[in-house]
Amino acid sequence: MQLQWYPGHMHKAAKEIRQSLSQVDMFIEIVDARIPYSSENPMIEEIRGDKTALKILTKSDLADPELTEIWQQDMAKNRGLRSHAVSFHQPQSILKIKSICRELFAHKLEKKQQIHALVVGIPNVGKSTIINILAGRQVAKTGNEPAVTKHQQKILLDNGVTLVDTPGMLWPNVENYRSGERLGITGAMKDTVLDYELLAEQLLEYCIRFYSGLLKERYNLVLPALEGEFPPQVFQDLLKQLAKQRGAILAGGRVDIDRISKILVHEFREGSIGRITLETPEMRDVELRAVEIRRAEKLAKKEAKKASKKGSRKRSGRVDDVDIRKR
Repeated sequence: MQLQWYPGHMHKAAKEIRQSLSQVDMFIEIVDARIPYSSENPMIEEIRGDKTALKILTKSDLADPELTEIWQQDMAKNRGLRSHAVSFHQPQSILKIKSICRELFAHKLEKKQQIHALVVGIPNVGKSTIINILAGRQVAKTGNEPAVTKHQQKILLDNGVTLVDTPGMLWPNVENYRSGERLGITGAMKDTVLDYELLAEQLLEYCIRFYSGLLKERYNLVLPALEGEFPPQVFQDLLKQLAKQRGAILAGGRVDIDRISKILVHEFREGSIGRITLETPEMRDVELRAVEIRRAEKLAKKEAKKASKKGSRKRSGRVDDVDIRKR
């Protein structure tokens, strides 16, 4: 299932970023440490070009520490990119961002020039919280709902750095449906566009395969050994176990699927299940190849349809506009 949510202000934000590109020295992109690939906006990579980038992995206290290190090693292979993992419960880890910026552009500070850093990221990754901690005051709106910031603003810090805050921005077409599901699980999209039953199923399947110990410890579940597909009946059985624990039972003993699905997803978001990362660099590579294959197949179908229509016009004696102009 593809999850789409691209309000008008996000389109405007992308346009403003392009317009301000010549006025900034670097990008600070905020991503979720639990989904470093799925939470990075591919539009940002294209817009920033060869400008220096610092990728901040937020909520690292909720992510698998071993995988966070693996992701940072993977990011280090990208020229002009540095990464730094932070936790909102450790403000000092966030304040270090200022010293990294100063280190990267020491030559500007020597000339008493201001460092301009464009802060970007998808909704609900904690961008505004980071800016407020760096500024030492409440300058950016924060909230539990995604897309709180609506307009671009500049924040002058006391160490030669100016931050340019931008609205949380997704991209128009999330081609990798797995990324769409992970964005939904971590709360980067409005609840009104989410299918919680689908998200709960994907979360359970992933955790059974890679974090079964955490599931057993948290919920005392009887888990199956998964080798192939995730049978629907297994999902239903697990939800029933969870529903009994959480009191999500309707009249007649039926499971309140929507309620227990939301409980499971929200407990993951809070970190109650444990420190979990939902993707690896290897998974990213496999999924990127799958996206390329789907693009090629879609293009081939489009070209075949176009050729078929053109053949139909010729057989019926019609001449299209292109043929008329050639004459």
